[in-house]
Amino acid sequence: MAPLRIDVISVIPGFFDSPLQHGLLAIARKKEYAEIHLHNLHDYGLGRYKQVDDTPFGGGAGMIIRPEPVFSCMEKLLAEREYDAVIFPTPDGKRFDQPLANRLSRTKSLMFLCGHYKGVDERIRQMLVTMDVSVGDVVVSGGEIPSLLMMDAIVRLIPGVIGDGESALTDSFQTGMLDCAWYTRPAEFRGMAVPEVLMSGHHRKIEIWRHENALQRTRERRPDLLDKAVFEE
Repeated sequence: MAPLRIDVISVIPGFFDSPLQHGLLAIARKKEYAEIHLHNLHDYGLGRYKQVDDTPFGGGAGMIIRPEPVFSCMEKLLAEREYDAVIFPTPDGKRFDQPLANRLSRTKSLMFLCGHYKGVDERIRQMLVTMDVSVGDVVVSGGEIPSLLMMDAIVRLIPGVIGDGESALTDSFQTGMLDCAWYTRPAEFRGMAVPEVLMSGHHRKIEIWRHENALQRTRERRPDLLDKAVFEE
């Protein structure tokens, strides 16, 4: 199986150096399940100082990424291959969730455009971006952190990246609910005991307990998820 190719366009590509050298993203690259290529938007900047931003028409605070550098970079990449999605992290995008991560993990190539400053020229989004995605109702300083979050969520789902593939299938949101509580040794710690059923060796009872615990947690912490939850018969 060919590795998932991910291209990331950023004005600060060095931001990704440490995350790509540690954790599951590093493992996926080493095992050749994914290859991640960083592109410095300043390499396509204008003039002597490789300018990539300018003031907004109509006035206002902040700077806007100009279309010329982005078009130059993205058109070069698009001429070399097709992308299953060109993703732009933005507060007004589709909410990133587990089903979307599952779907994107089965693609062959993805591109992430990291915004910065106040935003990007709207013509970039109109002509080049195919998927506007939000990671939550919050604004951060650029698209690098949301892109990293999405890449991690996507890449960890590729078969072989996680040693125990079943682990990813039992994570929160995979069934539409939160995950259940988990315990390990010792059986008792500072007066707190592990539920007896988990040490019973009775797999069916353990499965039922985990499902009921996950349901209870979801009801208490994220009741909005219950309408979409997938329940076992």
